[in-house]
Amino acid sequence: MSDTSLRTPLRPLSRILPARARGENTDQIEKDNIRKRHEQDREMGRATAQSRIILVGLIFVCLYLIIAVRVAALSASEASEPRTYTAGSSIVEQRRDIVDRKGRILATNMNTYSLYVEVPHLVDPVGTAKALADVFPDLDQERLIKDFTGKRKFLWIKKKLSPEQKQAAHDIGDPGLRFGPREMRLYPNGKLAAHVMGGASFGKEGVAAAEVIGVAGVEKTFDQALRDPSLSGKPLQLSLDLSVQAAMEQVLYGGMKLMNAKGAAGVLMDVHTGEVISIVSLPDFDPNQRPHPPVEGHPDDSPLFNRSVQGVYELGSTFKIFAVAQAMDLGLIDPETMIDTKGPIKWGRFRINDFHNYGNQLTASKVIEKSSNIGTARIAQMIGTDRQQEFLRKLGLLDPIEFEMIEASGGKPLLPPKWSDLSTMTISYGHGLSTTPLHLAAGYAAIANGGHKVTPTLIKTSTPTLGPRVMSENTARQSVDMLRRVVTEGTASLGNVEGYAVAGKTGTADKPDPRGKYYKDKVIATFATIFPADEPKYALVVTLDEPTDTTGPEPRRTAGWTAVPVAAEVISRVAPLLGLRPRIESQESAAISQSE
Repeated sequence: MSDTSLRTPLRPLSRILPARARGENTDQIEKDNIRKRHEQDREMGRATAQSRIILVGLIFVCLYLIIAVRVAALSASEASEPRTYTAGSSIVEQRRDIVDRKGRILATNMNTYSLYVEVPHLVDPVGTAKALADVFPDLDQERLIKDFTGKRKFLWIKKKLSPEQKQAAHDIGDPGLRFGPREMRLYPNGKLAAHVMGGASFGKEGVAAAEVIGVAGVEKTFDQALRDPSLSGKPLQLSLDLSVQAAMEQVLYGGMKLMNAKGAAGVLMDVHTGEVISIVSLPDFDPNQRPHPPVEGHPDDSPLFNRSVQGVYELGSTFKIFAVAQAMDLGLIDPETMIDTKGPIKWGRFRINDFHNYGNQLTASKVIEKSSNIGTARIAQMIGTDRQQEFLRKLGLLDPIEFEMIEASGGKPLLPPKWSDLSTMTISYGHGLSTTPLHLAAGYAAIANGGHKVTPTLIKTSTPTLGPRVMSENTARQSVDMLRRVVTEGTASLGNVEGYAVAGKTGTADKPDPRGKYYKDKVIATFATIFPADEPKYALVVTLDEPTDTTGPEPRRTAGWTAVPVAAEVISRVAPLLGLRPRIESQESAAISQSE
């Protein structure tokens, strides 16, 4: 059926034809029909208009409600700056802060800018190159001109700018110079704790953002955790005390200069928790401008070298207390046992001598006090090679320390290729085995805390974390008493600090030369201490590389004259900062004696 058949006829023929047959006037019928059709059209138009008005009204009501809800949400939220999302927005930013044990900032972030060039947009390539060379003297002007007038489309100028540099570059006015936002790592304390911080650099980069990654120290060790967005806003808290670190660095620097030393290292550790309160290596550097690694020379010639955790040295007579402590713990001797000190001890072509002639016998306590190599070697013979190795391994002196610095993996102790009977004797007084100052501090901490192994840590902890027992509490106490007499009556008399009972042991070891022999006039001088001796809380190790005291008529290199006074000054400076109250001792301090 066609559409035409469905239409309503314009003329009502069913009414018109009958009316016409009856002779009636049909005009009125047509008029009525037209009027009805117009009324129907008007009614349909009115209904359509009403529907449209209602629909438009509903749309406006919905839009109003959406706007009202959004306004309410914004008014209830915290105000923030709008962010511009670009191609670099996928780069993770906002590296976490690093703070000391009291929450003071050690490393944080700073917003700055990078400078790059879009070469096709340069108006005056040559003039801009000359102007940039004036602003940045380290840039090669001829190289810039070559790049700006060549085929390059893009060129980095500076990855980070100071506000003054940015303004100077902006004032050049060339539209080809572009600035990109940057987040850079800032170390507000400069060189302070430089080796611990290590430093950071840029990883993944874009013109609108750059990823900051750690390259050394704790920045490298905790790199993933510091970049973890889920931990954003929660700083990494270290065990370091910023005030103590500053004091220790200052004293060690002064001591290094005064004693004409090549370098210095220091470790201060809580003997109950293993927390490293301060760790120093000199010379150091500014992590804000970390230098490049050296390509020649000896590693420890570089300020990047960390002597405290990478420096593997023979630490001399500081090891003697370990031999005596082990012998006491095994029941072989006690502090008053007489030890044969007649010498020299001959072993093949080797001879073991003492610094002075101490007679035929000394008590075990006097062996430590006088620092007798012969007496210690005799005690080591009683212990034997296997038991000596086992004890030193329990103390952690034969293996790398699992410490939260990437460099610690390089501090692997150097053991004799064949641990012979001769090695057993020489190792007992600190020759033939090389370890780091950090190892030594952990060993002395085990003696100080009553005989438990200590694992050093750079992370703040609130509870003691003592390891397995390595010696009895009585042995540890007797060992501390012996070390105390070294300071009051023996080789470390310059280590007395008024108000603080210091216990410790000196160590002077000849420094090996590149040929595998020893220098005649170069030593590693070390003083390992425990304080306060009556209630031990801290272990301190101070090491000087190639020191020479020139204040006397002849040069003096032994630890008693070099490392000991420096360590004593460190203790006098940091003890009050650690909250230790001075105590008045009844006995008089010993007079200065010849030191080993």
